[in-house]
Amino acid sequence: MDVAVTMLAPQPYEMGRSAVAMTQLSVNLNKIALIRNSRGGQLPSVTRAAELCLAAGADGITVHPRPDQRHIRPSDVDALKSMLQVEFNIEGNPFNRPFMELIRRIRPTQLTMVPDAPSQLTSDHGWNLKLDAMRLRPLIQEFSRLGIRVSLFIDPVPEAMADAKELGAHRVELYTGPYAHDFAAGRPEGALEQYAAAAQAALDAGLEINAGHDLSLQNLGLFLDRVPGVAEVSIGHALISDALEVGLSSAVYHYAAICHQPR
Repeated sequence: MDVAVTMLAPQPYEMGRSAVAMTQLSVNLNKIALIRNSRGGQLPSVTRAAELCLAAGADGITVHPRPDQRHIRPSDVDALKSMLQVEFNIEGNPFNRPFMELIRRIRPTQLTMVPDAPSQLTSDHGWNLKLDAMRLRPLIQEFSRLGIRVSLFIDPVPEAMADAKELGAHRVELYTGPYAHDFAAGRPEGALEQYAAAAQAALDAGLEINAGHDLSLQNLGLFLDRVPGVAEVSIGHALISDALEVGLSSAVYHYAAICHQPR
């Protein structure tokens, strides 16, 4: 599949004004790179996986390059940038200098700032905005000026949304691990109320909303039905796990069908 390069103009990012008609699906390709790296060589191909995901209905691609390069590597980020004309979301800790240099060079559509420690296995908590505000603010301002949408990975705490907006963030990504845990335990209602309240607080503050972590075919639809205004979900682990059973294109198709239902 041939796709053209679309470069962002270096203008400050401005949020869209239209209401969310459906949720966009961004597929996280970290696990594809992890399998490749376990053997060496180029298989499975990260760029080929991106092509398959987009052909099957994904709206964007997400990667989270970590300092130890155990999955996505800087060369993968370069290769994806050269062939994508859709949403390109890069996640990572903004206090890691090589990562920030990568973002300045690549200029993705969206930078999701995540408070991961260098050796952390996976993201498991959001930012403490009271603690990290002074360091986050100048970085958010810098990348906004470069035309990059900035999203903060954050726990579903309604009171934190005004702080995120005050720092200059354009979006928040609600960390959905606790919801997925409660859903699996058969008691999702309390979590859904908390996430709905946090989402409404974000909308009231003038923020756009993303969500991600442990969302799956089983729990995604209920979450999107009950939590207002989710513009985008980023899904990797569960989707790639489903792909082992039904194939990557089929897995993306089923996730996209849930996301693209009007709400």
